[in-house]
Amino acid sequence: MAARVLDQAYAYLLTAMGHRGEALGLAPSTLVDIGVHTVILDTVAYAELCAQHNGGHFLHHVPEVEFKDDGSVMRTAHLIAADGWEVDVPLWADAAPCGPCHPGSDSH
Repeated sequence: MAARVLDQAYAYLLTAMGHRGEALGLAPSTLVDIGVHTVILDTVAYAELCAQHNGGHFLHHVPEVEFKDDGSVMRTAHLIAADGWEVDVPLWADAAPCGPCHPGSDSH
């Protein structure tokens, strides 16, 4: 399960980085967000990931934004799939109560 969650976290982060500047309001599911936090807590490796895949820009994390049932989590899963990543659908199934962590920006 841990490997699946981390796999989806990387797919989410790399998709977000690949769409930098598009203000898409991407959002992970609750389970995928656990993986995202695991990735960003290894700050040296995360900074290197941002340098390599985000045009040298740091993808910031801004937590505790109001959750809403706006469909952003499933839209995010669809974009991840459209970008060529495999989506582990059961890990995205809790999408209904979630929303963007920082709407309209290039932050997570």
